[in-house]
Amino acid sequence: MNPAEEILDIVDAQDRVIGQAPRGEAYAGKLRHRCAFILVRDPQSNVFVHRRTLTKLAFPGLYDMFVGGVVGAGESYDAAALREAEEELGVSGLPAPTPLFRFLYDDDAGRSWWSYVYEVTCDLPVKPQVEEIDWYGFLSPEELERRLGEWPWTPDSLEAYERLKAHR
Repeated sequence: MNPAEEILDIVDAQDRVIGQAPRGEAYAGKLRHRCAFILVRDPQSNVFVHRRTLTKLAFPGLYDMFVGGVVGAGESYDAAALREAEEELGVSGLPAPTPLFRFLYDDDAGRSWWSYVYEVTCDLPVKPQVEEIDWYGFLSPEELERRLGEWPWTPDSLEAYERLKAHR
């Protein structure tokens, strides 16, 4: 299926479902939907960081310290978090990501989505989806902090990461 055709639940400011729309329509119309963000660590606590492909519908070519994506219509955040993490990392048998917190992302461009942040440790060899990721590495927390000021990052992941640091 073309990603733009995937059906999403459209939600209100309280995260209640108020309708459904294809992803492409939701993005174009700036309709509020749901996303799962998963911070992936290896057993040494290094963080999986990647650069998004130029074909992504949202934030093409930018770096991200989370894997994840939209929650499909009728899908739970937890199911989406596991599905997205396994798909993007190219693994199966990943433990269920641990839910940490939820927040409403709104930006100056009028985009808005409910964002559920998760964390998981992956000790499996990763083989990221080439359709989603064109570069990746596991960075130490110190290296990740250093790269925050150097690389162009997705704005929603930056907000999620700052909220994650405050959450701890």
